[in-house]
Amino acid sequence: MNNSSISCRLLKPFGLFAICVAFAGCGDTSWWSKNDDPELKSEQIRKLIPSRVHDRQSWANDINDIMEKLKIPKTKDNVCSVVAIVDQESNFVANPVVAGLGEKAVKEVSTRLNEKFEEKLGTTIGGQVAGYFEDVLKNQPTPDDNYMSQMRRVRTEKDLDVLYRQIFDYMASHYHVSALTGAAKLVGQDIAEKMNPITTLGSMQVNIVYAKENKRVKLQSVNNLRDDLYTQYGGLYYGIHRLMLYQTSYDKPIYRFADYNSGMYSSRNAALQSMLNKLGDEQLTEDGDLLLYNKDGSIQSTRSSSEKALIKIFTLNNVLLTPNQIRTDLKQEKSQSFEQTPTYIAITKLYQKQTGKEAPYAMMPQVIISGPKLSRDYNTNWYASRVNGRYQTCMQRAKRIKL
Repeated sequence: MNNSSISCRLLKPFGLFAICVAFAGCGDTSWWSKNDDPELKSEQIRKLIPSRVHDRQSWANDINDIMEKLKIPKTKDNVCSVVAIVDQESNFVANPVVAGLGEKAVKEVSTRLNEKFEEKLGTTIGGQVAGYFEDVLKNQPTPDDNYMSQMRRVRTEKDLDVLYRQIFDYMASHYHVSALTGAAKLVGQDIAEKMNPITTLGSMQVNIVYAKENKRVKLQSVNNLRDDLYTQYGGLYYGIHRLMLYQTSYDKPIYRFADYNSGMYSSRNAALQSMLNKLGDEQLTEDGDLLLYNKDGSIQSTRSSSEKALIKIFTLNNVLLTPNQIRTDLKQEKSQSFEQTPTYIAITKLYQKQTGKEAPYAMMPQVIISGPKLSRDYNTNWYASRVNGRYQTCMQRAKRIKL
C-alpha cells in the first residue's frame, strides 16, 4: 500500500487504518470522458504510467486487456483516471510493504479486541470468543512461535490477511460453542469472513464485498478471491470495475475521484444535502449518505437526519410526498436512477424556485479520514485533490508524447 494514500480500509474492524473507500459517466448513455479520441493501445498506455514504475509494460498490458474485457473506452481521460487511482493507492505495487504494519496490528488487537468482537457478534458471544481468540494468539500454533509473534513479522497486507485466515480457520475447527445462543454464526467459513479485519484489498483497495458481487471467476472461493485481489491483474480488474462501471452526470473527474473514496454517488448526494441545508433550518453533514447503514451495508430502519429534513421541508412547502415514498426513493441513493425519483426531482425544483439558482449536481463530500497510521486527520477533498493532481499530470504527459 502506498504510505501516502489513506483511502484503504485495511483492518477496518480493528480501526488500524483510515477508512476510505468508479468511473465512467457523463450523461445517461455515455462515458464522462467519451471524447472523440482514438482508443489507446497497450504501448501508448505504458507511456502514461509514471516512468518510476517497475515493468510499466506489464501494467499497461493488464490495463489494456481489462478495459477491453469490460468494454471501457480507452480514451486518455479514462486511462489517466485509472493510472491516477492506482498510483495514489499503491504506487503500482500489487502487494506493497507497509511500514510498521505488524506492530500496528498487534497494538490494535491488544487494545480493542473485546470491543471489535462484541461489535460483530454481540456482547454475550463476542466477549467469550474474544477471550478465546486472545488465547489462540498467545499459544497457537506453538507457544514458541505463536500467532502474535507471527503478526509482528508481517510486512504486507496479504501477509496479514493470510495470517488472519489461518487464525480463524483454527478457531472454526477447534472452538465449540453449541451451548451459546447464535453459535451457528461461528461455524466454518462464516466466522473467518465475518471477523477478518482486512476488508479492502489489492493495488486499488477494493472492498471484498464488492469483489464478491462482481467475481470474474464465478466458482472462486472467498480465499481464492482474496488471493486474486493481491495479484497485479486481479487488483486492477476489480479496481477498474469499481472505478469505471457506473455512470453519472459529473462535469469534472474530481467528483468521481471523491466517489472512489467515500462511495458511489456520494458527490451527487452531498449536493442534495447542501440543498436541504439551504432550504431548511437543519445543518446536515454533507457526507453523501442520505440513509443510515449498518456495518454490513444494510439499511437501518431509523430515519437519518437527511430523511427527517426531507420530510419536514416537504411538509412545510406542501409537497405531496409521503414518508414511505421518500424512504422508497432514498433506497436508490447508490444508483443513477435516484435522479428520476419524485423525491430528487421535487427537491431540485423547490431549490430552484426558492433560490432562483440552478440546483447543484455535485459537490465534495465532507468525510473525515482518520486512523492511528496518520499524523493528522484528512478528508475526501484531500484524497480527491491528490488523485486529481496525478490525473492532471498524466494528461499533461499525454500531450507531451502526442498520443
